[in-house]
Formats: sequence, structure tokens, C-alpha cells
Amino acid sequence: MSSPGGCVAIAVQPGTSTDSPDRNPGPELVPPGDRDKLTLRLQQALNTFVDSPRHAVEEADTVFDEIAAPFTHTLAERRRVLRASRQDPDTDAQTEELRLVLRQYREITERLLHMSAPASQ
Repeated sequence: MSSPGGCVAIAVQPGTSTDSPDRNPGPELVPPGDRDKLTLRLQQALNTFVDSPRHAVEEADTVFDEIAAPFTHTLAERRRVLRASRQDPDTDAQTEELRLVLRQYREITERLLHMSAPASQ
């Protein structure tokens, strides 16, 4: 659909807003069990800082890497899949398929923007 000024407007389907509780947020980047273990390890690193500052920082760095690696891998894989779905020369991308890809880009980007906001005090 076209909006004033010739821009194309994308209709938001019910239940696709990031504020919707029934929205499918996509795969978890860190499974809950791993998240709990990593949180505990980070807390232990913080607690040992006074006795062993260098070891505490090294452990915090390791925990950070263990979270960041799968996160970046998941984002790279998701991008690869989305690009392949719109760039496959053997298929004509239909408007509906492109709408779904655009919606997935929007959802991922909104999650990243939400994560980039400052933590609540």
C-alpha cells in the first residue's frame, strides 16, 4: 500500500508488535539453563575480585565470550537465511514472501534495539 509522498507502508499484522505477549520472539540466544550457569559464574567472578582481581576479570571475560559467540553466530545465520530467501535467483520472490522477510528483519532489529537501550535503574 502507498502512503502520501509515494512511500510504501507495511501493515502491521495483529500480534506482531514487540509489545504483544503472544508474539513469537524467535529462538533464544542463550538457553535458560546456560543463562543461569553463566550468571552464577559471573557473580562468582565478582565475588572473588577482592582476593584475586586478575582471575575475576579473566573469568568475567570468559563468561562474556561464551555469551557473545553464540549470539553473533545466531545473528549471522539468521541474516544468511533471510538474504538467501530474497536473493535466490531460481525463484521469483513473491510479495508475500518479501513481506514475511521484512517482518522478520523488523522483529530482529527491534530486539537488538531493545537490548541496546540502557538498563533500567
